[in-house]
Amino acid sequence: MKTAKLMRSTFYVAVLALLAAFGLVRCEKLENYSINAPSDLQNRIDSIAAEKAKQSTGDTIYVDIATPIIGAEDNSAAWWSAFSDYFTIPSNKRLHLEFVNHSSGINNWNNWNLAVTNEVADRDASGYKEYFVLRSDAYGWGGKMVDEGYAWDAAMISHNYPDTDGNGDIWNDFRITMQGAKVTLEIDHSATGNVFVTATAIGTNGTELEMTYQQPVSAAKDIVAFLVCDGSYFEMKEAYLTPSKITVVEDVAPVSITVAGTPEFVEFGDEDFWGDATATVTYADGSSEQVGAGEISFTVIPDMSTLGKKTVIVSYSKTKQGAYGPAVSTFYTLEVTNPVISLEITTMPNITQYYFFGSDPILFNTKGLVVTATYSDGTTGVVANSTLEFDEIPAVEGSQGAVISYTGATSTVTTTCPVTLVKGIAQVGYNDFSTPWWEEFSEDYAVASGESKTLTMYCYSNNLNNWHSPCTLLRKADKTEYAVVRMDHFGWGSGYDTATLASDWNFDTFASSINGSRVVITVTNKGDNTADVLYNVTYVNGETHFQKYEGITVDSSDLNCALVIEGAYVVIVE
Repeated sequence: MKTAKLMRSTFYVAVLALLAAFGLVRCEKLENYSINAPSDLQNRIDSIAAEKAKQSTGDTIYVDIATPIIGAEDNSAAWWSAFSDYFTIPSNKRLHLEFVNHSSGINNWNNWNLAVTNEVADRDASGYKEYFVLRSDAYGWGGKMVDEGYAWDAAMISHNYPDTDGNGDIWNDFRITMQGAKVTLEIDHSATGNVFVTATAIGTNGTELEMTYQQPVSAAKDIVAFLVCDGSYFEMKEAYLTPSKITVVEDVAPVSITVAGTPEFVEFGDEDFWGDATATVTYADGSSEQVGAGEISFTVIPDMSTLGKKTVIVSYSKTKQGAYGPAVSTFYTLEVTNPVISLEITTMPNITQYYFFGSDPILFNTKGLVVTATYSDGTTGVVANSTLEFDEIPAVEGSQGAVISYTGATSTVTTTCPVTLVKGIAQVGYNDFSTPWWEEFSEDYAVASGESKTLTMYCYSNNLNNWHSPCTLLRKADKTEYAVVRMDHFGWGSGYDTATLASDWNFDTFASSINGSRVVITVTNKGDNTADVLYNVTYVNGETHFQKYEGITVDSSDLNCALVIEGAYVVIVE
């Protein structure tokens, strides 16, 4: 027994000596070798050698993958709930990611999603901002870095997605190809101040898909990339950094210019014919950007010393990289008028009764409002709402007057719009429409087996997107979610797959009609481990619509509902 132990000890010492001789203790250098040892030890040494070889490839820097499986493997991960590691990309570096994409196959967006952010590599940290989120189905949106001049431009997305079965629909083929597809993502942070994304997916059916996107980012500061699940999960395979491929960006010429927010009229004596207007230039590559007043030229300047209609011609003559070349131009008209001496509301706004809760002031909604001005010569004319200023409404129950002002060349005139404020019993979201997603929730309302819970509310929205409206959560008392169902015929969650949907929306007018709508949401616990959710919506103009979800899988003995919202707020009245 002692002899056997001594022999084993002698063997291990010999192996350690051998490993040390090859530098494996410090992993500084490896050479080809062969030892007479058990196969598992040989395999281990081979593995170490292979990993070490990865670190010795010159310009390639391999990145450890701490989370190899992203998202639940049953594809139940809800949007913005499961994430990859953060991958930092310094300037002049290109990130290469390889992974296998898995999808529920239900929707185009139930695949990989890429977020590219500023250098703050923590979604919950102060200062975190997104440049953009890019979906695998050739869709995306900009984040708060847009406010710093890094514009999102959907026109810069291109793809080669084929209609494989020839039925005129590329998306059913896309969903099939993405099931189990091997995906390569390259995010190139060029020192030119741009990021270039190339996504290549090779399906198990042999189809190869490619999508590209590019936009400006900081040229000097790091950017950060991570993947987001949505009814999907990913098997991460490899991540490494290499030098950027792009050192020069091809310059392109402008092809058109448009203006917005130009004044419709200017008082006599006021020389400012541009005001707060903006100009947008479109380039030959399809991209566009907003340019400041200091970057445009006025090739026809109006005579502001006389009354009447005037024409202004606006030109822009710089390429995308700032070189001067042939100009593009457009024009707009305005009227020089006598000074305004009074204002009168000639058509009341659509919303004259506001529901509120709390002490924060309320934003006045101008939709439908018509204000007429009387000029110093006794003539009258409609004043564009864009030239007026609107005070916030104090959060005080009862009759109020919303102050409307016009600031002219010599004086400011005002009028008031009568409105009525009615106090509700609760509120979800911020009055200025700044509510971010998944931050503001109502209380939980228990829904007993065989019973229903009805919530009546008024929704106030920025009207920018369909989903800037209330969402209903179905979950257990411990917050475990069954499903999230939006007002706009969309949802997700482990219980959502069994739901059947019905609605009668006109999506051409949905987003623009949300503000001021009366929304009645009824959650019914069927008692058979399913639940229904019904939205009954009445727009301000009296038009009615519904959204219904039936057969959502729940535990009938433990069902609660709650509200969550984004870009809007609701005041619950009963």
